[in-house]
Amino acid sequence: MGVFSGLSGRGGQASQGQPSYQGDETGARREAASPSRGLDDPYAGGGASSQDTYWDDVESGEGVLSAIGLAKSYGGRKVVRDANLHVRRGEAVGLLGPNGAGKTTIFYMITGLVKADAGRIELEGHDVTGLPMYRRARLGVGYLPQEASIFRGLSVENNIRAVLEAVEPSRKKRERELDALLEEFRVTHVRKSPAIALSGGERRRVEIARALASRPTFMLLDEPFAGIDPIAVGDIQALVRHLTERGIGVLITDHNVRETLGLIDRAYIIHSGTVLMEGSPDEIVASSEVRRLYLGEEFRL
Repeated sequence: MGVFSGLSGRGGQASQGQPSYQGDETGARREAASPSRGLDDPYAGGGASSQDTYWDDVESGEGVLSAIGLAKSYGGRKVVRDANLHVRRGEAVGLLGPNGAGKTTIFYMITGLVKADAGRIELEGHDVTGLPMYRRARLGVGYLPQEASIFRGLSVENNIRAVLEAVEPSRKKRERELDALLEEFRVTHVRKSPAIALSGGERRRVEIARALASRPTFMLLDEPFAGIDPIAVGDIQALVRHLTERGIGVLITDHNVRETLGLIDRAYIIHSGTVLMEGSPDEIVASSEVRRLYLGEEFRL
């Protein structure tokens, strides 16, 4: 039985009483994929076959994490209204916008930390809206919070080993994978060190290595640039690129706009609870509306 057995199909009612998106499925997927651009944009210059492959993947859900028609209200105030976005495996996508725009609420609905009032979350074409966070994680949605999530009382290697023990029954394979992750993220030299003694950049590398020990297909990064020194910024950017090279889809929300735009393939700009624009970093910066409402006229990459 596959890991998605028992989950409702993408046209069915979401589990645990979550509402199912109403309306045209193909239209909803294309809206989630690109709410403000034409169909030629995702693979600009790539030819019709590349564009067709892109939309085939998005519409089938294969290799895609999607949010479709998300809505959320607090105390009668709508903070998210019909928000649509998607992340494909192997790309980095930013979720950006002013304070209070609704981006954090959208991000937390995708992780499972916040329950959506309407709309749904799909993973590989399957509705996971009603699933709690830990079950989404088992299906491949990794999450790295803004706050330090490392086990401070454990050594670096035991932080990673603790996760591997939950997913790999073979001790020999666990130790082999542990060694590989330590080397891959350049923390072999501190493997015996207590986690509390790590620098900000080292801690982030260990946290990402530990997250990868659960073998995710998507990683959701909450404020990855928070609390790190300027030297470590390039380190985090390199780590994100490393994740995408592994074929992992990455969704990032962060207040450090310049750093985030410097490493992502696409961004969604959230304003007043909905998607104002989606595009490449250059397209985002060139938008007069985004400059007026968010970036400011003097912003440069």
